[in-house]
Amino acid sequence: MSRPVVLAITGASGSIYGIRLLHVLMKQGRETHLVISPAAGQVLERELGVTLVSGKPDVDTLLSSGGSIFPELTGELPPQSKVFVHDYRDYSAGIASGSFRTAGMAICPCSMGTLSSIAQGISGNLIHRAADVHLKERRKLIIVPRETPLGSIQLANMKTLSDAGAVILPAMPGFYHLPQSIADLVDFVVARICDQLEIDVTLASRWGEDDQFQRR
Repeated sequence: MSRPVVLAITGASGSIYGIRLLHVLMKQGRETHLVISPAAGQVLERELGVTLVSGKPDVDTLLSSGGSIFPELTGELPPQSKVFVHDYRDYSAGIASGSFRTAGMAICPCSMGTLSSIAQGISGNLIHRAADVHLKERRKLIIVPRETPLGSIQLANMKTLSDAGAVILPAMPGFYHLPQSIADLVDFVVARICDQLEIDVTLASRWGEDDQFQRR
């Protein structure tokens, strides 16, 4: 049986990346432990029009918020889909301990505030603590920053986390797969995250595997 995946959504722009990743994990039947920061709730409302009424949002509401970009987000999901939603303040959650084994953690998108806290070892909430656990246990931690331009402090924090074992995977979609929609651009990034988690998906064409890349 595959181990669970931890997904944190924080207050950077690009909420749809996290929502789409959640949907893909559920479609794959992967047990997912979800944490959403208060700032992420504000961004979700701004970008996708969803209002979170508590620290433990309803998963169906989250998925439906991305329906305008991904209509399939409101479709039927496998019965084995399991999502455990944790309050960002709940340090009693299993993911706060190294004894709770996982396949990895993705922070998608990752705000610069969250990035800074993790880089400095400040466990101010469950997201920070779970990330710290993944670093100390030498498990896969995928940081998906979405910010531009980047200052020297932010770059230094990314270098610190990379040196500590994290994967820095910016939300920088490629264009060689000839995207036709926003959904295509989002799926490019989500597919790369899934690669890091060793989850097989076919969300985007791969270089060298499609004749379209031979076009001139």
